[in-house]
Amino acid sequence: MESGGVLGFVEEPEKVRLALSPIRRQLLDLLREPSSATQLAAALELPRQRVNYHLRELEKAGLVELVEERQRRGFTERILRASAATLVVDPAVMGRAFSTIQDQYAAEHLVEVAAGTVRDVARMQSKADAAGKRLLTFTLEAEVRFAEPGDVHRFTDALTEAIRRTVEEFDTDGGRPYRLIAGGHPASRRTDDVAKDTGETS
Repeated sequence: MESGGVLGFVEEPEKVRLALSPIRRQLLDLLREPSSATQLAAALELPRQRVNYHLRELEKAGLVELVEERQRRGFTERILRASAATLVVDPAVMGRAFSTIQDQYAAEHLVEVAAGTVRDVARMQSKADAAGKRLLTFTLEAEVRFAEPGDVHRFTDALTEAIRRTVEEFDTDGGRPYRLIAGGHPASRRTDDVAKDTGETS
């Protein structure tokens, strides 16, 4: 048996607060598979009473759910699991750092758009999971090396034109609308590249 849903979208600040402590993160990770407080306490080497307290708080917040109850030598053992395999926090819960920014080359605008994408896709994925359906999405990733800063602008213009032509080819009145986002940011340097730049050797 697996966790209740593939993805859970959290947009209430109180739920985020409840899930953030180290022990509760550990419990949610272990509860991807159904388990009891006794089993969890043994796995974390913690008193069962302490584990039970955190489980009750997580259950009240809807982050874990009851799977079944078993009778064990005069007491009832409750088997719980995480409500979702993965939790995604609405970026707005953490505070909106930026107002609406329209500068195509502003890092803040990229962050704003990315945060909105996380929020929208996570909400739709959560609803699709609940309905037993698959959310059809696509992702394209590539890495390009620019010789000069000005190449970024020329590349953006060329990519914009290519996307415009492709959109015109496939856009259909009455069709299911999709949102396409193209963004670029400096790639993280690999360890070997950093060593070359700094003159370090392993």
